[in-house]
Amino acid sequence: MCGSGGKENMKKFALAGNPNCGKTTLFNSLTGSTAHVGNWPGVTVDKREGVYKKCAEPISIVDLPGIYSLSPYTPEEVIARNYCLDEKPDCIINIVDATNLERNLYLTTQILEIDVPVIVALNMMDLVKQSGTQIKVKDLEKKLNVPVVEISALKGQGTEELMKKAYEVARKNSNRKGETFIQNKELLNLIDTVEEGFSSKVKSPLFHAIKLIENDEIEVEMHKDILEEVNVLKSKVDTKEFDSDFEALVADERYKFISENFQNSIIKPKNVEKETKSDKIDKVLTHRIWSIPIFLVIMFVVFHLVFSEDLLFLNSLFGVEITNEGWINFFTGMGYEGLLEEAAEEAKITVEEFLANGGSVAISIPSPGVFLQSWMGFVTGSIIDLFNSFMPEGKWYTGLVVDGLLTGIDSIFSFIPQVLLLFLFISILEDSGYMARVAFIMDRAFRKFGLSGKAFIPLLMGFGCSVPAMMATKTLEDQRERDMTIRITPFFSCGAKAPIWALLATVVAGKFLGDIFVFSIYLLGIVIAVVSAIFVKLFSKNYEVPPFIMELPAYHRPQVKNLLAHLWEKFKHFLYKASTIITASIILIWFLQSFSWAFWKGMVDSIDESMLADLGRVLKVIFYPLGWAMGSEGWKYSVASITGLIAKEDVVATMATLGLEEGTIGLSNAAIYSFAAYNLFTLPCFAAVATAKSESSKRGFLITIAWWLGASYVISLVIYWLGALCEASWIAGLLVILALIAGIVFAGITVSKRIKNKSLAKNN
Repeated sequence: MCGSGGKENMKKFALAGNPNCGKTTLFNSLTGSTAHVGNWPGVTVDKREGVYKKCAEPISIVDLPGIYSLSPYTPEEVIARNYCLDEKPDCIINIVDATNLERNLYLTTQILEIDVPVIVALNMMDLVKQSGTQIKVKDLEKKLNVPVVEISALKGQGTEELMKKAYEVARKNSNRKGETFIQNKELLNLIDTVEEGFSSKVKSPLFHAIKLIENDEIEVEMHKDILEEVNVLKSKVDTKEFDSDFEALVADERYKFISENFQNSIIKPKNVEKETKSDKIDKVLTHRIWSIPIFLVIMFVVFHLVFSEDLLFLNSLFGVEITNEGWINFFTGMGYEGLLEEAAEEAKITVEEFLANGGSVAISIPSPGVFLQSWMGFVTGSIIDLFNSFMPEGKWYTGLVVDGLLTGIDSIFSFIPQVLLLFLFISILEDSGYMARVAFIMDRAFRKFGLSGKAFIPLLMGFGCSVPAMMATKTLEDQRERDMTIRITPFFSCGAKAPIWALLATVVAGKFLGDIFVFSIYLLGIVIAVVSAIFVKLFSKNYEVPPFIMELPAYHRPQVKNLLAHLWEKFKHFLYKASTIITASIILIWFLQSFSWAFWKGMVDSIDESMLADLGRVLKVIFYPLGWAMGSEGWKYSVASITGLIAKEDVVATMATLGLEEGTIGLSNAAIYSFAAYNLFTLPCFAAVATAKSESSKRGFLITIAWWLGASYVISLVIYWLGALCEASWIAGLLVILALIAGIVFAGITVSKRIKNKSLAKNN
């Protein structure tokens, strides 16, 4: 037991450390099922809170964002800094990666300057011991003047001892004063003078004094009244070596202290193999040539297991056929229930005769993701059928419950299994240490069009679902980069849009052309995403891609407990965001398609008489230039695009409801492609829009909405009229397309040269 007391006197412990130091792993281990995730007020950075219950007195644990310093360079650093200073936790547990001790201690020297109890946790000590290295813990304690505990958060070793000591530190050393390890006498005298002026004005005067001397932008803004006086004092300090750069001077002092005092605290074996297992693996996985192909293969396997309807291409390669009726029934609910009946009907015999004569049905074995999704659809569909069986027909509340609420729930849960499975695979890659390498691999290419390597992961996830992809942008430090990534994520066609492409591919001229159509849609999305990023970069003043700094953790085996905790965390967040928005919007759409403007007269007999149909006819005017809204049936395509805002699968469902079945769509190939492009680039589903709003800045979100609406309309317009020209005269159309491409390339080269010349002139 650590102590006693009740929740009303709950102590607050903060976990602080560098990214990839094992901080969140420790948090999950300590808090377990008590953890919950939200956002810090006013920002999109995760706020993780939980309760440690292995003491008689429960302890509140706050997992601060991973940071490298307490300078206000990123939102994460500002959050961690403000929490430590303003909230003044009862204890800060500073997690240090023991395999990179000296590098991690830079943050430690800043934390120790705050007036708050501190304990240092040396994490990954299991890896340190495996390498034969020894760390003199008592020596560290003496030099840092705070307790130091050896732990392995991944294996749960030493965590209880850590919390016991942290509790003791919080109880016995609650009035701890910050101390600095700067040794330059002139600088120390300056710090002491400024600190004395702060002593009665602010908490942690030592920390504030050092930061003001560094010209920290927050401190400068807060203490303008004494800034001139401080600058006079600073002018008397000898800083020739650093050209009056006090931030660099202070940083140099910190690193001097670390290098001079901790080299002897680490004892490495003499005859030890310098190359670690991680180094050996990195020779292959981060190879200059093979790294990207390897990564693409890995991610292809992930997406194949989640979204493929032909597992391991068994049907494509070997032609899987089912002859047993029982096996056919096994796949009931997975889209195969009618195959046997259809085959027998085509042969103009009964099912029994078909099987007796050795008939077979070709079938694709689905991936685990598709299998789980299908069974989830079967379960939710059965629930809807159950309600339909006992609820009275023709009543408005029946429609509300069945077609509204239950349909909303069905639309959510139908794709949750795939999203969670994707999250699981990505979490495995992240927890193993591989994803950190991928970001570095892709950084060089992405930097050319205004994004860092970290943005690659969310964009890749966009092929599965835009919601988790946008949520994954939390790893991006710069808000502008985060906004840009969210803006182009839906252009990477998600799994929910695949049914649209599949339907449209069946009505274009010929199977070969249909295959080209689907491939070109995915390719078009990637191209427009890259062009969008470049466009934003060109017209953003003074925007530079932020430096890409990330710790590379050692490769290790993912822990099941941590994976499940991470999965549960994502599931709760996703479910809350998706369910509220989608359910509410479906109820609205149900109301609009079930009632006329004279809604007090009851439900309409035909959707043609509904408010939704009227709205579709109004919107038809807007969409008319795009080709697919022409004619008497044009309003139906407008309605389908509206319902697609709820969930993109609803585009196909709406088209079927309105009689736009396969082979009867009645559009030219140019109009079909235009319709596909509009639904690819326009607003994504409401759940994704809500997520974009949550994860973006206010200004960034408004620009994103305008970009989605504008890009979808312009691209769809260009595609239709170019396609129409090609259908009329393919030679004329080809010449126009080539001229357009040449113009875009020329403009791009011209703009690039101008930007390069401006950059050279600025540097000179």
